Amino acid sequence: MKFGLAFASSIANEGPDALELCRRAEAAGFESLWGGEHVILPTTIESRYPYTADGKIPAEPDTSIPDPLIWLAFAAAAAPTMRLGTCILIVPQRNPLILAKELATLDRLSGGKVELGLGVGWMKEEFDALGVPWERRGARNDEYVEAMRALWAGPHAEFHGEFVDFPPVTCSPRPVNGSIPILVGGDTDVAIRRAARLADGYFPGEGDPERLAALIARVREAAEREGRDPASIEINAMFTNLGDPARGVEQMIELGVGRVMLPAFFYAGPGGLDRLDEFGELVIRPTNG
Repeated sequence: MKFGLAFASSIANEGPDALELCRRAEAAGFESLWGGEHVILPTTIESRYPYTADGKIPAEPDTSIPDPLIWLAFAAAAAPTMRLGTCILIVPQRNPLILAKELATLDRLSGGKVELGLGVGWMKEEFDALGVPWERRGARNDEYVEAMRALWAGPHAEFHGEFVDFPPVTCSPRPVNGSIPILVGGDTDVAIRRAARLADGYFPGEGDPERLAALIARVREAAEREGRDPASIEINAMFTNLGDPARGVEQMIELGVGRVMLPAFFYAGPGGLDRLDEFGELVIRPTNG
């Protein structure tokens, strides 16, 4: 079982703190570090956050949300054995050619350890502030992924789509392994279809085993409809059972989860990194032998 530390960038955004978190997570046995994204938090948010009962994002106006790619580049030097991922990057808000270059550069520097967890966004106010169209952001996302994969595939790539159009160009460096694994986030029907169509991994926001099992079954069914082997889509799942973590990990293994993602918020504040060490000693090491 792989263990990822999700939203790590949000609890350690000062240099010394980030270094210590990365080193301690690596020593504890985590195999990956993940950074979340919001470019800005509007003062007034009427859009509904999909992962809380009241629809409110669990953040204050000045909650620090560092740019994930810059933070992960810093982390790569501090914990060189760990994989680096985004959970999630809001791809429709970004220029796909620049993003392809940024991701490939980070992948080369880290020795091929980057994974792109993406979503299409839920906060219309953020899109409005950035001047990015809210409508058809899903179609924009999918075309951006296709364009980036074309750029990563080799020199003299060209692409002609609705949202992206360029003549033969070369984007170098390119990813170490020819491309970058893509994880699709989200619990909706649209997200499940997107994961089945284009993803290497699926990362729902759901952590409850029963509800997660239903989502995984739907992803596998959608993959079969796309003519794909469901096993080719790795399941990444949020882990929240700190009351009985050993049993929680067993449940994830039974469900076919390949990587559990622990929210780094569990390890914020006084004594947090000691609890991180303890989780490694009591759960990660016994699980992975």
